[in-house]
Formats: sequence, structure tokens, C-alpha cells
Amino acid sequence: MSRRRAAAVLPALYLALAAPAVLPAQTARPDPGLTSMMRPAILKDVGIEQRLGSSLPLDVILQDEQGRPVRLGRYFGARPVILVLAYYNCPMLCTQVLNGLVSSMRALSFDAGREFEVVTLSFDPRDRPRDAAAKKEPYLREYNRPGAAAGWHFLTGGPGSIERVASAVGFRFRWDNDLAQFAHASGIFVLTPDGKLSRYFFGIEYAPRDLRLGLIEASNRKIGNPVDQILLYCYHYDPKVGKYGAVIMNIVRLAGVGAVLVLSTFLFVMWRRDRRRDAADPRLTRPPRPGEAH
Repeated sequence: MSRRRAAAVLPALYLALAAPAVLPAQTARPDPGLTSMMRPAILKDVGIEQRLGSSLPLDVILQDEQGRPVRLGRYFGARPVILVLAYYNCPMLCTQVLNGLVSSMRALSFDAGREFEVVTLSFDPRDRPRDAAAKKEPYLREYNRPGAAAGWHFLTGGPGSIERVASAVGFRFRWDNDLAQFAHASGIFVLTPDGKLSRYFFGIEYAPRDLRLGLIEASNRKIGNPVDQILLYCYHYDPKVGKYGAVIMNIVRLAGVGAVLVLSTFLFVMWRRDRRRDAADPRLTRPPRPGEAH
């Protein structure tokens, strides 16, 4: 196989073999020894380890798209934050992650820069602010929301700063000399306004409902509407799969409450109708006269 063909095929193979590092365990578990033999050695150091509740190093100094030094903490404090680790010259997977994110964001009624912030940080220290600016422009155009430029940030940094952020969120990646690119897993991270890891979403596609509920919970329910609060009662985040699943007992309880409310409303309406009918018929409200049939 030629080197060019290998460069095109092996990233897809990496993604397929790396999937067990970030996706939920399947019902039929493969033999550990066989999996170890099939997985390239470099992928043993690649994956995402959930560190829910841990804090991001907000004192890290990075660079924005204009080349200005910025503290990571600048983007925290007021709103929940979606963090994406993706290098800007990635030939495949990082672009898929960003495509999946913008697709999910477009389905939300929330706006970046108003209800939440997005921070995309390249984990390739060779990326420069011009690379960040070039990557940002088409995604802002695709997202197409007012104020998005001030709510979606594309950052770069030095090796030390990148390592501190990646380590804090449990993101492990390695450089592959043979392919001249990074081997890495895929996912996004939702953080609270004070920089604590709240939710992980794995893969390259993110259900808008899950992302919405994750942002609401990360904001301490300061965003959203009453329907969202009902959904949060009925759905619970499962860190093993990085998704929200139905809580059957809560749904049963809610259905029971709904049935009681419907029945009570029906009885009240019937009672009101009978009262009005009685009030409209004088024979039903005055005592009978002598000789008048009951």
C-alpha cells in the first residue's frame, strides 16, 4: 500500500479502533486480548477520561484569533461553556466534531454569546492565530446567528498551556510520526460558568436535546423554560454513555400527576356546568308551591 493511500485509510481505522475508548461498552464484549492485538500501540495512550466536577485551569494564558494573549477564565463567569479540543489542520476527525457541534447548535433556540459560550482550543502548538481565524470564519457563517463572533472563540496556545487544559478534561492525544498527524478521540465538554466539568458528549454528533439539557444543568437551570424543567425531571444524564436517558419512575409519577389533574379538571367543569344549569332553572332553586308537583 502506498504512503498516500495509507494516510487516507489509517485515520478511519484509528477512529474505528479508538471508539471503545470513548463509547459505551456494548452488550457483547470483545475478547480483551484480541482487542489489544488489533489496536495500534499509539491508541493505548489515546482517549477521553471523564472528570466530572473537576475544574479547568482558568489562569492558563492562550491566544485569541487576533493573536492577543487571553486568560482562559475570560470566557467564564457569566454563562455555561462548551469546550472543544480540535486542531485546525486536522484532515478528518476534528472537522467532523465541529460540524456535528454547529449542526446541534443550529437546532437550539439558545444563542452562543447570549445563553452560552463556545471555546475551541487547538491542541496542536504549531497552530497560529491566523489558523484559528481561518477556521472560525466558515463556522460562523454556517452557524449564522447574531452576535456569534463574540460568543464562539477559536484559540491557540503553547505546549504547556495545551497540556494543562487537555489533562484537566481527561483528553489524551498522541502525535503519529508515520501519518504526520495526531491520533485522538472525539467529543465535546460542557462546563459551568465557574469552569467545572459538568457534562461529556462523545462522538461526532450531539443530540440537540442532550446538548440543551446539558447547558441548562450547567447553568444551574438559569436558562430554559418550564418545559425544560419537566424534561430534566424525566431524563437523567448517564455518564457511562454521555447521554440523557429516560427515568421511567419519574415519567410514571408525572403521568400519574397529569391523570389526576385531568380528572380533577373534568370534575370541576362538570360541577360548574351543573351549577349554571341549576341557576338558570328557577324550579331547581325555589321551594315548591302548594299543589305543585315535585
